[in-house]
Amino acid sequence: MGGAGILLFLLAWAGAGVAWSPPKGKCPPRCSCSKENTLCEGSPELPESFSTTLLSLSLVRMGVSRLKAGSFLKMPSLHLLLFTSNTFSVIEGDAFIGLSYLQYLFIEDNKIGSISKNALRGLRSLTHLSLANNHLEALPRFLFRGLETLTHVDLRGNPFQCDCRVLWLLQWMPTVNASVGTGACAGPPAVAQIQLNHLDPKKFKCRATELSWLQTVGESALSVESFSYQGEPHMVLAQPFAGRCLILVWDYSLQRFRPEEELSAPSVVSCKPLVLGPRLFILAARLWGGSQLWSRSSPDLRLTPVQVLAPQRLLRPNDAELLWLDGQPCFVVADASKAGSTTLLCRDGPGFYPRQSLHAWHRDTDAEALELDGRPHLLLASASQRPVLFHWVGGRFERRTDIPEAEDVYATKHFQAGGDVFLCLTRYIGDSMVMRWDGSMFRLLQQLPSRGSHVFQPLLIARDQLAILGSDFAFSQVFRFESDKGILEPLQELGPPALVAPRAFAQVTVAGRRFLFAACFKGPTQIYQHHELDLSA
Repeated sequence: MGGAGILLFLLAWAGAGVAWSPPKGKCPPRCSCSKENTLCEGSPELPESFSTTLLSLSLVRMGVSRLKAGSFLKMPSLHLLLFTSNTFSVIEGDAFIGLSYLQYLFIEDNKIGSISKNALRGLRSLTHLSLANNHLEALPRFLFRGLETLTHVDLRGNPFQCDCRVLWLLQWMPTVNASVGTGACAGPPAVAQIQLNHLDPKKFKCRATELSWLQTVGESALSVESFSYQGEPHMVLAQPFAGRCLILVWDYSLQRFRPEEELSAPSVVSCKPLVLGPRLFILAARLWGGSQLWSRSSPDLRLTPVQVLAPQRLLRPNDAELLWLDGQPCFVVADASKAGSTTLLCRDGPGFYPRQSLHAWHRDTDAEALELDGRPHLLLASASQRPVLFHWVGGRFERRTDIPEAEDVYATKHFQAGGDVFLCLTRYIGDSMVMRWDGSMFRLLQQLPSRGSHVFQPLLIARDQLAILGSDFAFSQVFRFESDKGILEPLQELGPPALVAPRAFAQVTVAGRRFLFAACFKGPTQIYQHHELDLSA
C-alpha cells in the first residue's frame, strides 16, 4: 500500500466528518488527536500519553533511531499503527508487545535495515502487514511465527539479497493463506531484478558441512571399522605396532571414546567385525604368524581366538572385506604375496573355511565387495595389473571385466548416489579417479590430483556423500558429491592436527552425534565430529 493508499485508508478508518480535536491532557506535542485517532509528525521521540481508547496511531518523520521493546505498552487498544518517512533503522524484539488487538501495521518508507526475529511477537490479531520501501536486505527466520491471522503482507521496495537468507521466506510463502508482495531481488548479480517469488527454493544450497577435531587415539593404525553390537556402536582399530585389534566404545559420562577390549594380533593389517545376533566375530588379518578368527558367543564374555584361517593360502594379507553370498556371511582376504592367493572364506559350522581362491600370483592390495545389476560383485586391485571385476555365478566368482584407464591403482571403494554406482580409485602417484558404472563397465568421470595417497574413502555422513582423499605429503582433502553436477567438489582440508600417513576412514553415529575416525600409519588416529551448518538461519 503506497502513501496515497494509506491516506485514503486512514480517512476511511477515521470516518467522514469526524473532527480531530485533542482530548484535554491526552494529546502530545506535534500530534493531532481525536478520541480514537492520532497523527504525530516530526516528534523527536516516541509519544506516550494517549487516550486509553485510542484505535489508530500514525507516526510521520519522527527523530527516534530505533523502536525498543515495549514501545506501545500504554496503547493496548490500538487496531492500526502506521510509520512512514521516519529515520529509525532498527526494530528490537517485542517492540509491539501488548498490542493484542492490532490488525493493521504499516512500516513503510523508513530507513529500517535491521528487524529482530521477535519484533512482531504477540500480534495475534494482525491481518495486514507492510514493510515496504525500507532498507531491508533480508528478514530473520521466524519473523512471522505466530501470525496465523495474516491475510496481506507487503515486502516490496526493499533491496533484498536473494541468497540463502531468503530461503526460509520462499519456503514460508506457499504455506500461508496470506497474499505476499515481495518485489525484485537487488542481488547477487545472477538474480538481480528477478522477482523474489519467481525463485526456485530447490536451487538454493544453504547447508554447509564441517569436520572439527575432537580426540586423539595415541597409537598408529592401518584400518578402522564401525559396527553395532547389542544396540551400541563400536569401533575397531588395527594397530600393527601395538600388535592388537583395539575395540572402542563411547563413554557417555566423559563424552569421548574409550577402549573396551583389545585382541592380541602382532603385525595386524585389518580387523574386520561380523555380528550375528549375540555372537561377535573379529577377523584379524596378519602379515606374519597366521590370520586369526576371534569370537564372543555372548555379551558377558570376552573375545577369544577360535581359528587360524587358511594358513597355506594367506601369506601376506593386505585387506579384508565382509560380504554375504547366498544368504551366508563370507570374508574375502586380499593377499599381496607373489606366492599367495586372495581367498574367499565362508562360514561352515563353527568357523570360516576357504570357498575359493582368486586371482593367484597378482599381489592383490585391496578387495571391494559391491552389488551391480542386483548381483554380488567383487573388485580386486593389485600391484601387477588393472583392477579386475568378478561377479557371483553358480556359487563362485567369475571374472567379468577389468577397468580401463586405471593403471597403478592401490585401492578401490564404491558409493551409490541417485541410483548410480561410483568408484573411488586410489593412486599413490598420478591422479586418483572417480568412475561410474554404465551397465557394462566403469567409465572415467573425474580425476583428482593425488600425491602419496593410499586411501580415497567415500562415506555417507547424515545427508552428505563425502569422499576423503588421504595424503602422506600434504593435508588430506574432503570432497562432497554434488548430485546436480554428478561430481565431487572440494569441501575442506582435515587438520590441524595433521594426519600423518592416513590409511583408512570410518564414520559412526552415537547419541545423535556423528564422528569420523582417521586411522594413520605413522601417527595417532584422529577423531573428528561432523557438524551441519544452516546458512539460511
